[in-house]
Amino acid sequence: MTTETHWMQLALAEARLAAEAGEVPVGAVLVKDGRLIASGRNAPLAQHDPSAHAEMNALRAGGAALGNYRLDGCELYVTLEPCAMCAGAILHARLARVVFGAADPKTGAAGSVLDLFAQSQLNHQTEVQGGVLAAECGDLLQDFFKGRRSAAREAAEPLSDDALRTPAERFGALADYGFAPRYVSDLPSQHGWRMHYLDEGPASAPCACVCVHGPGEWSYFFRHLAALQTLRVLAPDLIGFGRSDKPKRDAVHHWAWHRDLLLEWLERLQPGPLALIHSAGASELASLLAGAAPGRFPLVLLAPDAREPVADAWRAPFPDRGYEAALRALGPTPPDVSGPDTVQAARLARDAMGYFAP
Repeated sequence: MTTETHWMQLALAEARLAAEAGEVPVGAVLVKDGRLIASGRNAPLAQHDPSAHAEMNALRAGGAALGNYRLDGCELYVTLEPCAMCAGAILHARLARVVFGAADPKTGAAGSVLDLFAQSQLNHQTEVQGGVLAAECGDLLQDFFKGRRSAAREAAEPLSDDALRTPAERFGALADYGFAPRYVSDLPSQHGWRMHYLDEGPASAPCACVCVHGPGEWSYFFRHLAALQTLRVLAPDLIGFGRSDKPKRDAVHHWAWHRDLLLEWLERLQPGPLALIHSAGASELASLLAGAAPGRFPLVLLAPDAREPVADAWRAPFPDRGYEAALRALGPTPPDVSGPDTVQAARLARDAMGYFAP
């Protein structure tokens, strides 16, 4: 690991702490003579301070630690290109060097929008290096804003009177399920109830895998397959399960309706060549889908089951019996299912990609 990478990893750790606090995930560390002097992360919301950027907080902490507002010989590592405010503070502090991760095309003042560090008229010049762990720094920011947009869409979609919606915090502590939620609620057969689904992996993959779960299961069953990011994985939560809305009446839930709704959803997405992957509990639904759309699913695969202890994941969507109409109508979760593990998921992906490879 290079020196720059080491310090940027520490700055990324600060950025992740900022994200956990609901702040834009930017982190910074201040270094002198190979020694960590101070760290900082974005906190304008918590501090009610528009100047509380990661760089500014690190500079303040560094000045206090060194007993001087001049930070001669110090280097600042920050996950995002500094803005004009932070660039000005860096120059005033007489930093020797600033190293940033991701470029900021909207407010970056180290070359993206303007370059304050290139102004030879200023009485101090600070060396600048960009692009250290740029992809990792950029991905952290993109995931944060993607989640914020999803939350805004979720808040904007009203819940109908004949359904319940599981609180989002019920899913927050589940392992291996850090995917951005996606929703649809306006399909012809949907009655306004919101359906959650995963859409993970490259759209340019040779095929998309449509992953359907059985009674009591939900897209968590396919978490390891979705995490591979080697092919496109479309994994819906059938309405009544997972993060989808929970209609209150038992009679709503039958496999033919779920079949029709999924076919409408796929028609909307137009994902291209499809492999149908299903849990053992979804065999009936998979058969209905393949029968209703001949040729739409040239490859049908049964997902193996690792039998891991994940009972908490299957209980998460159902805070109380009022949410359980789908369980009563279609059946409860088998007690020992967990979905394919990482090795089994990789094998499924290879089978699907091998079938559709030119």
